[in-house]
Amino acid sequence: MHKFYQQVVTSARISRWKGRFLSSIARSSESADVLPEMPCFDYTPAPYNGPSASDLLKRRREYLSTCLGPFYDNPLNLVEGKMQYLFDENGRRYLDAFGGIATVSCGHCHPDVVEAVVNQTRLLQHTTVVYLNHAVIDFAEALASKLPGELKVVFFTNSGTEANELALMIARLYTGCQDIISIRNGYHGNGAATMNATAQNFHKFNVVQTGIHHVLNPDPYRGVFGSDGLMYAKDVQDIIDYGTSGRVAGIIAEAIQGVGGVIEVAPGYLPAVYGMVRKAGGICIADEVQSGFGRTGSHFWGFEAHGVVPDIVTVAKGIGNGAPIGAVITTPQIAKVLTQRTYFSTFGGNPVCTAAGLAVLRVIEKEKLQQNAFIVGKHLKDRLSMLMERHEIIGDVRGRGMLLGVELVKDRQLKTPAKAEMLRIMEQMKDMGVLIGKGGFHGNVIRITPPLCFTIEDADFVVDVMDYAMSRM
Repeated sequence: MHKFYQQVVTSARISRWKGRFLSSIARSSESADVLPEMPCFDYTPAPYNGPSASDLLKRRREYLSTCLGPFYDNPLNLVEGKMQYLFDENGRRYLDAFGGIATVSCGHCHPDVVEAVVNQTRLLQHTTVVYLNHAVIDFAEALASKLPGELKVVFFTNSGTEANELALMIARLYTGCQDIISIRNGYHGNGAATMNATAQNFHKFNVVQTGIHHVLNPDPYRGVFGSDGLMYAKDVQDIIDYGTSGRVAGIIAEAIQGVGGVIEVAPGYLPAVYGMVRKAGGICIADEVQSGFGRTGSHFWGFEAHGVVPDIVTVAKGIGNGAPIGAVITTPQIAKVLTQRTYFSTFGGNPVCTAAGLAVLRVIEKEKLQQNAFIVGKHLKDRLSMLMERHEIIGDVRGRGMLLGVELVKDRQLKTPAKAEMLRIMEQMKDMGVLIGKGGFHGNVIRITPPLCFTIEDADFVVDVMDYAMSRM
């Protein structure tokens, strides 16, 4: 049993969890024949008198970019949210198991976060870092306190893409090198440098992209070396030896690839490659946009599970519970490189967004959401793993805490992606009141990244609905 688990969970809670787990096992044999019932939730959404889904879809097609369409054959018009639930135009309730793509950490419209945003908006909606403001500095200090070692200088941005763009530029400026190592199947954003670092062809436009070397993905499920992290790491050394001058700017890596299908890098990989990159004069960037802020349960940051300390950490998504904010955190020594010129972001460090971020940190601590992610996430993963015995379509169940993936395949031996089946399951689960995400290079991975306030009952409902949908494939 994990040491962290022993420290935060009382014997009474363990007993209650065991009872629920045993009850869920008993239910699993009949869940495929009985339409699952959504957990009770004492909340009534406000009446909605706005435009309909059909009207919005028509106007969206005319006025918004069509590069990414809405989910589902009949797209949802979501008009209200409360904690782990969303409501459509008709007042129907949905359990949000996607969390706005791993963004809603505390819960939709959490009262503490809403209050912080409203109060700050009433006082001062916008200023910039050329003036002093306590909201910005308070959050920077609180955020830095959650990171190890000398990681204590914060640059605020507006998104994860902007945070990773800045991190890559800092690495190049600090080292004087241009070569960056990135992992295949990773996603780091859609800006110029981040699109280059991203390693999935459908996220890359045909524009000039230089200075990035993509190495083998240390994927325990589909990778050529299974779970042997040290074997994958050899490819990094080969790139340094044969693809560069012998010196590099750094490496950027997710501890768990979110968009890539919730793939946790193989054990031993990050310590090995961090050593190789630093020996070659580079620095190590941890992309924590999806795995940070307690989502993995066992740790506050994804990289901590691998026993490494990066030189730069990038964050976004869960940092603001939906507020548009990201950040780069690094050491004082590395941060000095930006003083060579004037680096400035008009909205980076906006007082309203930083007030939201500070409220998020306080809610995570006050409501013990990291611990909840560990307990409920383990229960959810265990139950999903049990479904593999019932459904051959499940090839793999993976992830940590409330960052989980279920890979669907047509054949477990060949691991043929079940992309069409994935879409049908998504539709059926939506019809029964559960919203999930999809990901992976082949689009065949169910992504489960709910708000961290998810309960055992919510987890059971997700699994029962998935079981019911798969039984009707």
